[in-house]
Amino acid sequence: MANYVLPFEKPILELEQKLTELRGFSEDQKIDMGSEIEKIEKKIKDTKVKIYSGMTAWQKVQMARHPMRPYTRDYIGMMCTDFRELHGDRLYRDDRAIIGGTANFRGRQVMILGTQKGRDTKSNLECNFGCPYPEGYRKALRLMKLANKFGMPILSLIDTPGAFPGLESEERHVAEAIAVNLRESFTFRVPFISAVIGEGGSGGALGIGVSNRILMLEHAYYSVISPEGCAAILWKDRAYADKAAENLNLTAPDLIRLKIADEVISEPLGGAHQNPEQTAENLADALEKHLNQLDALTIEERIEDRYQKFRHIGVYSEEAV
Repeated sequence: MANYVLPFEKPILELEQKLTELRGFSEDQKIDMGSEIEKIEKKIKDTKVKIYSGMTAWQKVQMARHPMRPYTRDYIGMMCTDFRELHGDRLYRDDRAIIGGTANFRGRQVMILGTQKGRDTKSNLECNFGCPYPEGYRKALRLMKLANKFGMPILSLIDTPGAFPGLESEERHVAEAIAVNLRESFTFRVPFISAVIGEGGSGGALGIGVSNRILMLEHAYYSVISPEGCAAILWKDRAYADKAAENLNLTAPDLIRLKIADEVISEPLGGAHQNPEQTAENLADALEKHLNQLDALTIEERIEDRYQKFRHIGVYSEEAV
């Protein structure tokens, strides 16, 4: 897992392996190969810049799904203190695909919640691979209502392929659970900020994302459907996922252009997993900035701001035929 390499990163891996071999040969044979080593180091740096600055939409989707990428619990640990996790929806059970609780964020008492994935088979099964059940959304709603009652800002971290679409979800009314979250989120009086830290899949993401501000990490994506799902519908073949990703306009810059996202948060070269602490610092800075802006609004202005944001999503033009 530690050496997990995405397909488009293989040229970098090959150069790094060559550099390791050259250093070993130089040390074993007591030969000064400093100039050759410097050339390869420069080539590695240039190759990284070229690859990571020119990523396609599909490559960004792959990066958003990187198994070493920081998850919600990681960011909570790096950004907050005194986190007190709250469990259960008070109706059915505790869904581990959504975690949340009160915490201290840079001097503020906040309610922070988000979708959670696992690192191995056991933890992935516990949190259902980051796909919440209906009780996960009802737990999130319980926490958000609690925050609204006690005047705590809501911070939501989104990283999910989507809500779990299985029989159990349908039996417990997943569509209704998400719909209630959407409706209630428009009524909250407190500042509400969501950040897409990895995958932002469909209604599963929107269920905890009807907020005043939507932030996105540089290599995250936010889409009404996964590229594979889109490809299966439009081209009857999931192999066209790369083509679907390009057409879905799901990357952070796309969503800024479409006025859906409000800010793109930079990641270290190579992705958030290369320097989680720096990524968390960048994310915290952005959250604090937008919290300050929302704090300056009245309750009525915050509610209207959230309504207008979503009311104006979906710009289109018509042409006479």
